[in-house]
Amino acid sequence: MNVILVFLAAIGAIIIWWLSGQRLTSKPWLETGSVQLPDHHSTERPPVPAVKIGLFVFLGVVGALFSLAVSAYFMRAASADWWAMPVPRLLWVNTAALALSSASLQWAKREAGQGRMENLRPALAAAFVLAVAFLVGQVQAWRELVAAGYVLVDNPANSFFYMLTGLHGLHILGGLAVLAHTTVRAFSTDVAPERLRLSVDLSAIYSHFMLAVWLLLFALFAGWANDFVDLCRTLLN
Repeated sequence: MNVILVFLAAIGAIIIWWLSGQRLTSKPWLETGSVQLPDHHSTERPPVPAVKIGLFVFLGVVGALFSLAVSAYFMRAASADWWAMPVPRLLWVNTAALALSSASLQWAKREAGQGRMENLRPALAAAFVLAVAFLVGQVQAWRELVAAGYVLVDNPANSFFYMLTGLHGLHILGGLAVLAHTTVRAFSTDVAPERLRLSVDLSAIYSHFMLAVWLLLFALFAGWANDFVDLCRTLLN
């Protein structure tokens, strides 16, 4: 339960900090008296698109979902019928692919902001291909574990591994659908980079978040998270 509360508090603090820097407290109904010319030297931030706020709310819900699952993982791991399963080496390659996909989207975000379509297209394509490679690698890791005898119902540790990686994979798949749409639009000849800027930004935010979730899960499966929790308990006691 403490893990859930700490995670939700961290998510809430990040959302509040981010929203505090946006123009959410402006009162447009009080600014209709006169037409103002745009000031290109103004440092005031533009209003936040509603879709970006919706994305952050959705990521907060997803973070709460994974925090519940991780908390259940810790509680179940303390039972006597829990046998840790080996971590396939392929997960290291998959982690690298997901990290490179996230880095490619950050590159695409920069190129979209500067209007360089010739660099935006390969950045989006690379991010998409690497994310697909991650999912294919995850399925292959499942196949290797099943072939080695680590089936779903044999052990609670196996069940949690398949459940958590499957849940994460479904979220990656959902992000891929949006990224595929954005990539197809980028390769269209009649689209301007400015029209893709928001979509690329949202895809980058989502990708970074799912990478952070996967790194947490990978540390959990590798046993590093358990060592960290034991260290924290030692320091607190």
